[in-house]
Amino acid sequence: MTGYPSFGFVTPENMSLLVDLYELTMADSYLRHGMNQRATFELFIRGLPERRNFLVCAGVESALAYLQAFRFPEDTIAYLRSLQLFSDGFLDYLRGFRFTGEVWAIPEGEIVFSQEPLLEIVAPRIEAQVVETFLLNTLNFQVMIASKAARVVLAAAGRQVVDFSPRRDHGVDAALKVARASFIGGCVGSSCVLAGKEFGIPVYGTMAHSYVMSFPDELSAYRAFVQDFPQNSVLLIDTYDTIQGARHAVTVAREMAARAQRLRGVRIDSGDLVDLSRKVRAIFREADLADIRIFLSGELNEYKVADLLARGAEADAFGVGTELGTSADAPHMGGVYKLVEDAMGYRVKLSAGKATLPGHKQVWRVVRDGRFDHDVVALASEPTPPGARPLLAKVMQDGRVPGEGEALRAMQERCRQQMAMLPEPLRAIDEQAAYPVRLSPRLEALREQMYRNGGAWAPL
Repeated sequence: MTGYPSFGFVTPENMSLLVDLYELTMADSYLRHGMNQRATFELFIRGLPERRNFLVCAGVESALAYLQAFRFPEDTIAYLRSLQLFSDGFLDYLRGFRFTGEVWAIPEGEIVFSQEPLLEIVAPRIEAQVVETFLLNTLNFQVMIASKAARVVLAAAGRQVVDFSPRRDHGVDAALKVARASFIGGCVGSSCVLAGKEFGIPVYGTMAHSYVMSFPDELSAYRAFVQDFPQNSVLLIDTYDTIQGARHAVTVAREMAARAQRLRGVRIDSGDLVDLSRKVRAIFREADLADIRIFLSGELNEYKVADLLARGAEADAFGVGTELGTSADAPHMGGVYKLVEDAMGYRVKLSAGKATLPGHKQVWRVVRDGRFDHDVVALASEPTPPGARPLLAKVMQDGRVPGEGEALRAMQERCRQQMAMLPEPLRAIDEQAAYPVRLSPRLEALREQMYRNGGAWAPL
C-alpha cells in the first residue's frame, strides 16, 4: 500500500494514539511528579436518554481486547516527539507501556441503569488515565446500539429482526460494532458479511431493486436468482408492483416445489406496508403457500414496527437499518469515566449537576417474583444485601483475561432472559418509567460526608 494516503482506519499499530491529548499531557505530569500509584476509575452512564427505561451492557470484550493489545510502537512515539510537548522521560516510559491492571465489568447482555458502574479499572494511575477515550468510545456506542436493538426486538413481539444498517452507519468500524451490539440486543443477524466472519453472526440478505431491473422482466429476475441461490431464496417484490410481484413469487415458488425446493420468503421495502403485507399474505394463502415468510423493511424503527403490528401488518421478520445503526432518536450516551479512589483515599467530583459517587463499587440486583425489584450500588467491601446477586465481576487480572472469552450467543441469551424479567412499565417503548437504583446506607453516608465537607478525598 506504499504511496497511498491513510484510509483513516484504527489499527493495532496506531490505536494507542486514539486518545484525547489531555490524557497524555496529564500522564506525563503524573510521571514527573511520581504520581503513578494504583487508582480506581469507573465508567457509568449519567442519565437515560428520553424514552429509554433501561440500557443493555455491550462493548466489554472490545475494551478487554484493546487493553491487552495496547502498545506504543516507535512511529507513534516519533509522532508524539514531533509535537514538542512531552518529556524524554515520558516518551521512554511509553516504549515499555503495558496495561497491568484489573478490570471489573458488568457482563455484556445484562440490563443496566444510569449511575451504575459498567466498568471499573484498577491500575497504576497513568495506565488507567490514558485508556479513557477508547473505553468511552466503545462502550458508549455499543451500549447505545444494543439498547436500541433491544427496543426494536421488544416492538417486534416475537418476529425476527435483522440489522440492515452497514450502508448508513457512521464508518466501517461502526458497522462492525453495530452488528455485534445489535446481536447482543436480540437481532438474529446482520447483512454485514464481515461481522459474520469476525463474530460468527448469521448473515442475511435478499436482493436489490437494481437486480430485478437488470433483467428483461421481474419474473426472469426471480427465476435466475432462485436457480442460483435456491437455499437463500428471498425475493424483493416491490420494484414495480408489489401485488404482481407476489403473484410472480407464487409462480416461482410452485416451480421450485416441483424441484423439491422451497421459496423462503419475500421482502417488501416500500408503500403501505400494512395493506400490502396483508394482501400478499392473502395471495400466498389462496395459493396454499402460507409458509412463505414476509419480510418488511424501509426506514423502520421500534415505533414504526409497533405501529405496523398494531394495525394488523403481516410480518415474520423486519430489516431495520438507518434508525438502528445510528440510534437516530437517541444518538449518544452520556457515559463518563471518573476517578473514584486512589492511594490517598476516596475521591469525588463536586461539580453542580456532575457530582460523582466515591469508591470502588459493586452493583447488586434484587429480583422478586421473577421480576427486577431494585438495584443497590454499594462499596465493593460491603456485604451482600439480602436476596441480591452481584453484577460486576472481575474480567481481567494483571492485564490479562483469564480463560476464554464468552460466546456472543451467551450474551444474547443473557439479554433475552433479563428482558423477560423487566417490570412491565420498563418494557414500554414510548413512555418513560423509572427503576429504583438505591445507594447502600454506607455509600450514602460517605457521599453525604464528602459533599458536606467539600473535600475532594476522604481516607479509606
